[in-house]
Amino acid sequence: MEAKPKKQYSIEFFPPKGKEGGARLDLAFEKLLELRPDFCSITYGANGSTKQGTKDLTYRYQQKAGNIAPHISFGDASEEDMGKLLQDYKSAGIRRLVVLRGDQSNGSSKKLPHANELVEFIRRETRDLFHIDVACYPEIHPESENIEREVKYFKKKVDAGANSAITQYFYNPDSYFRYRDYCYDKGIRIPIVPGIMPITNYQNLSRFSANCGAEIPRWLRFRLEKFNDDKPALQEFGVEVVTELCERLLSGDAPGLHFYSMNLATSVARVWDNLDLSKRGR
Repeated sequence: MEAKPKKQYSIEFFPPKGKEGGARLDLAFEKLLELRPDFCSITYGANGSTKQGTKDLTYRYQQKAGNIAPHISFGDASEEDMGKLLQDYKSAGIRRLVVLRGDQSNGSSKKLPHANELVEFIRRETRDLFHIDVACYPEIHPESENIEREVKYFKKKVDAGANSAITQYFYNPDSYFRYRDYCYDKGIRIPIVPGIMPITNYQNLSRFSANCGAEIPRWLRFRLEKFNDDKPALQEFGVEVVTELCERLLSGDAPGLHFYSMNLATSVARVWDNLDLSKRGR
């Protein structure tokens, strides 16, 4: 009987602004590194705003910890520039990439390539050197009209050579299971790893969710609103909710978990310890 692949647990960070943000990130990174994640990803900001920050942080943390996976998107970059970036990452020992479409730079009229085109380019330039993660959306991308269109574009990325996918965050586990099963029915066989967003600030979560199309269930929204300015109580409740969500996902055979840390360590570390992820499924 063929053994199942081991589950993978990963954590995402974003390039900070200013020295104070950098110091806070370094503290969070050091604390979360103690959890022994399989890899850490570094985001690529809206409109390419952290392009250089992504590279700098990737190189620094790769030297310190290894297993760093930078986000990468074409944006307005030329194929020549993208080829050079791939070679730079290769030389730095990077072997995993999170490939996204990215955002249009302000004032640009250039047609933005889709993520599947970047996956194809990476495979053409570097063959199987990099493990490629792509994004997918169990609750449907804001630009998708329906589930059929959503999965159609996801499958293009898979057919182009993606190895695995990381979902947008969600708080309804059924949305993940139904999406995973629908993708399987459409011939998608790569691991689809749930993206997990800890609950630490209701106002920020509500605003971000409205922009990215992630749903906060009505029952959860009402509970979070009642905490008002009691941040410790909200975070305590958030750890409980997210731990239960992760347990449900893992018991339903999710292939791992990817935590959006928001450069904060405490809630991620508590959920991680509640689930005993440093030992589980490895």
